[in-house]
Amino acid sequence: MTRFIDLVTRRYGTNCTSYHELYAWSVSNPSDFWARVWDFAEIRASKGYDSVIDDVSKMPGAKWFAGARLNFAENLLRHRDNRTALVFRGETQRRASISYAELYDGVARLEKSLRQVGVRPGDRVAAYMPNMMETIIGMLATTSIGATWASCATDIGLEAAVDRLGQIAPKVLFTVDGYFYKGKPFDSLSNAAGIAKAIPAVEKVVVASYTGQKANISHVPNSVHYADFLAAETGLEVQFEQLPFDHPLYVMFSSGTTGKPKCMVQGAGGILINQLKELMLHTDLKREDVLFYITTCSWMMWNWMVSSLAVGNTLVLYDGNPNYPDGGAMWKLLQDEKVTVFGCSASYINYLKGEGATPGKDYDLSSLQEISQTGSPLSCDGFEYVYRQIKGDLWFNSISGGTDINGCFCAGNPISPVYAGELQGAALGMKVNVYDETGKPIVDREGELVCEAAAPSMPLYFWDDPDGRKYREAYFEVYPRVWRHGDYVMRHGDTGGFTFCGRSDSVLKPSGVRIGTAEIYNQVEKLDQVADSLAIGQNWEGDQRIILFVKLAEGCDLTDDLRTRIRNTLRENASPRHMPAMIIQVPDIPYTMNMKKVESAVTNIVHGRPVLNRDALANPQCLDCYEKLIEEGVLRS
Repeated sequence: MTRFIDLVTRRYGTNCTSYHELYAWSVSNPSDFWARVWDFAEIRASKGYDSVIDDVSKMPGAKWFAGARLNFAENLLRHRDNRTALVFRGETQRRASISYAELYDGVARLEKSLRQVGVRPGDRVAAYMPNMMETIIGMLATTSIGATWASCATDIGLEAAVDRLGQIAPKVLFTVDGYFYKGKPFDSLSNAAGIAKAIPAVEKVVVASYTGQKANISHVPNSVHYADFLAAETGLEVQFEQLPFDHPLYVMFSSGTTGKPKCMVQGAGGILINQLKELMLHTDLKREDVLFYITTCSWMMWNWMVSSLAVGNTLVLYDGNPNYPDGGAMWKLLQDEKVTVFGCSASYINYLKGEGATPGKDYDLSSLQEISQTGSPLSCDGFEYVYRQIKGDLWFNSISGGTDINGCFCAGNPISPVYAGELQGAALGMKVNVYDETGKPIVDREGELVCEAAAPSMPLYFWDDPDGRKYREAYFEVYPRVWRHGDYVMRHGDTGGFTFCGRSDSVLKPSGVRIGTAEIYNQVEKLDQVADSLAIGQNWEGDQRIILFVKLAEGCDLTDDLRTRIRNTLRENASPRHMPAMIIQVPDIPYTMNMKKVESAVTNIVHGRPVLNRDALANPQCLDCYEKLIEEGVLRS
């Protein structure tokens, strides 16, 4: 960060001496700022750009780095030496590692095979995979060709996976024979077969081995084992397609609050430059670092951490339950692999705190320099716990952004103080503000997180949204021409930091994982006993828990058997994370005049906030029963 400040000062005579001065310059001079990030990150391009941005106030639709030609995978594969690139550690404690040279060779072989089955620029390639080396190699081979990548973890149920991947019609599907969780192997081939059968566009299913050796895949349409699919030759050169800056790189999926998850198409150059800014400047990542993030390939942190390959550090991959066989599993991994930068969620830290864990005393964490925390807000007590029980002389880097931008609106920096309960500030180049309900900027008061100017990694468009209506409705309806992200935050006037207070929209985030309410309704309301339902997220013990309210069919009661059936249905058809912590029977569900469920009104009641939109409800009297639940202590506000 100080090296970047020096670069800016020499070039522009800014005399920046602090992070907050640099930030102010970055949002006041976006073209100059992003041009310097391009240089600082040493973006590899076969053709330079003609202009940095056409109109920073144009949202959506700003055009970044027009004229440039580059390849995302080429930038991540710039290192080809014998330093360790990837280390895989699973619950089975099976360890594997490959060098940067071996990673390049694996990508080259897989790229050749994908080209041979007809994958071309603009095609989609999908993964239903654990967090393993083959997943990363598949992404790099795909994007080297200029095809577009999308991924789901294997703990996502069949219907939820088809709802996502089916929309984009992938030509090739990468999958695996199974995965481990809490020491037990689980078969995933039946779901993979179901996905392939449900998506006619899939021409080839490539099956990696993890839980066994070359499982029987005859029931999976058009399938081939990964080892047999991989080109036999070694020493191949990757043919990196040179493509525009805004060529589609990833399809990321929204949470699905109003139906099937929306497919957000993100550009290769925008993701590259923004994530390298965050990794090199906001995370202070260097080649000698060992980075480990607890994540799955359903979460944007998977995409984020994989971009670190461009820095040349070692990346540790873990698949499974982070607390198996006990709460010390991750700390033993950090100790053994000499991890320097560790990423986790607030819920993980709260779990440790609740268990009274003392990692700093029980393990050798001398290598650990930084903890990056995201997913959901962490309390002041959580910050204090990190410094008291993990390590007193590390940098606690709390960050927040979203799948939508595959990056951060607010982040840490290595040259400013860390205040308990606060993210250190807005991320460089992100013109962040906090608005009240009238659109007026506020400080030291809770309001809506907004972004007032375009940023490179904002979605190019939504899939199957030819007129852009879905895109505009998602972010720009509340405050015209200003991005509303859906987080309640407070900006502190004295420190410049941000405290995140929870979601302001209908997205659920238990353990930091985004879940759409529609995915819950789609399953629950298939049950004959359930006439209607409503799901909200309640801030609870430093995390968020899902509360499901159900209106039952006439003559039905909410028995323990029905509760169990609801939870099992969600676990099997969606994922274990979709299961509610509480299921409560109510007489009615609130709706707007145009018959949309109103999760926000009940969310406000549960958190002790006023309901501002009662007049917009078709049945406002039904809110009385939810307020009564608080009064009677069934729910605690």
